[in-house]
Amino acid sequence: MPADLGFLTIALLCLVALAAGWIDSVVGGGGVIQLPALLFGLPTTPVPLVSGTNKLSSVAGTATAAATYLRKVRVDWGVVSVAMALAFVGSSGGARLISMLPRVAFTPIVALAVAVVGVYTWRKPELGAKTRLRYQRPQLKIRAGLIGLVIGLWDGLVGPGTGIFLLVAFAGLLGYGFLEATTMTKLVNLTTNVAALVVLGVQGNIIWALGATMAVCNLIGGFIGARMAIAHGNAFIRKVFLFTIVVVETKLLYDTAQLVLR
Repeated sequence: MPADLGFLTIALLCLVALAAGWIDSVVGGGGVIQLPALLFGLPTTPVPLVSGTNKLSSVAGTATAAATYLRKVRVDWGVVSVAMALAFVGSSGGARLISMLPRVAFTPIVALAVAVVGVYTWRKPELGAKTRLRYQRPQLKIRAGLIGLVIGLWDGLVGPGTGIFLLVAFAGLLGYGFLEATTMTKLVNLTTNVAALVVLGVQGNIIWALGATMAVCNLIGGFIGARMAIAHGNAFIRKVFLFTIVVVETKLLYDTAQLVLR
């Protein structure tokens, strides 16, 4: 642990990790609250080191959620494996470029992206209600691969919002129901997290003690959230998704305003 990191800060970061794990397992986007919390709690720490610590925490919750979903939800491995493979490539590349992105640019970029996704989902009430695939199998694989590559790059470079974007892409662009889309999202997101974690770990950009402590809390939140989503289905996921978008966007806009006023 950093020597100047107090017990209260660690406790608050663990609570944030618990909440982020729950949100991430149901609809994605837990990183939108976890990464800013780390940036706030570690104000003098370089962005790559903060990002690596965030990835270590996130990968535990995502892995737990993925395992929980797979026990109850069937996925098309032929499609999702293509998305996972290209997501690994994209995330690895993004993690190598992370030092090029200024710290102050994180929040405004994520705020804009989340707003676009929120408006898109709100305007399509039928989104994710049922699985109605939009393409035949060859085209489905190609588009899933492109989704994995592009959003994988985003995850490695920026991070927050990845789960939200994957969920909307699989449901809106490919036509999967929310429950199937969420399961696929967990698998792809786990892949991107591991890819970025490997790159950042090799570079020495992880605070292992803090990341591991937060990972335990993220894991617990992920397990609880996944079980709730499976029990309540697509309608529940959509409601939580829209609520999360509103809360997250409000916080991002507030943080952006604070940056502007400094």
